[in-house]
Amino acid sequence: MIAVTGATGNVGRELVRLLAGAGEAVTAVSRGEARDLPAGVRHVRADLADPDSLRPALDGADALFLLVAGDDPQGVLDAAKAGGVRRVVLVSSLGVATRPGAYRHPAGFEAALRGSGLDGTVLRCGGLDSNALAWAEPIRADRVAAAPFGDVGLPMVDPADVAEVAATALLQPGHIGAVYELTGPAPTTPRERAAAIGAAIGEPVRFVEQTREEAREQMLAFMPQPVVDGTLSILGDPLPAERRVSPDVERVLGRAPRPFADWAARSAAAFR
Repeated sequence: MIAVTGATGNVGRELVRLLAGAGEAVTAVSRGEARDLPAGVRHVRADLADPDSLRPALDGADALFLLVAGDDPQGVLDAAKAGGVRRVVLVSSLGVATRPGAYRHPAGFEAALRGSGLDGTVLRCGGLDSNALAWAEPIRADRVAAAPFGDVGLPMVDPADVAEVAATALLQPGHIGAVYELTGPAPTTPRERAAAIGAAIGEPVRFVEQTREEAREQMLAFMPQPVVDGTLSILGDPLPAERRVSPDVERVLGRAPRPFADWAARSAAAFR
């Protein structure tokens, strides 16, 4: 049985679908309710911030898809081992390699996994295409998208590609000990992403460039200050490693990663 944390999120929801479609027994784990799960998928409410709450979800599991959430990675991994888990796929951040000072939290999860004795695979993601869902309300209301650094391009990755890589790492041999960097096929700018959403919904979306301080104030409402400042540094002045298109999605899946326009087309209903 495979336990999937964050099962209602952009990556987790797709991963649950893929694993269930492959005939695997799946436990979907989330803090809140989970709707429209595939037939046969068990749902358990639990919180990664409370490792003891995970024990019913992990009992009998042999593999775990793990988000970086909560502040006790050792407690989570101890609960996983107690439940019988032997294999973990961890979704981390590219910032662990490029901005270690700002990304200590995911780095702590990676270190805990390395020291756990469990078979681990780490997926270091850059920005997800689904981050553009932050624009959903203003695009629906006013056909406007606001972001800083409008002409700085980064190779955002489709969450469906992350889910497919995770499913491959969970189901197939050859991925234990691997650290994969997951990106899209090419850098795109915020201005280009807004235009792609406009094309997907059949109406133009006006892009408004924020100042760094405007964006920082907005992000501090839901992100810790070191992560906000690290993220803004990546968005505004990315290092070469953060601009680089990684070959890892294609290496694992045997096909190129999906472009942002594909995600926008599949997600158009959220912006209409």
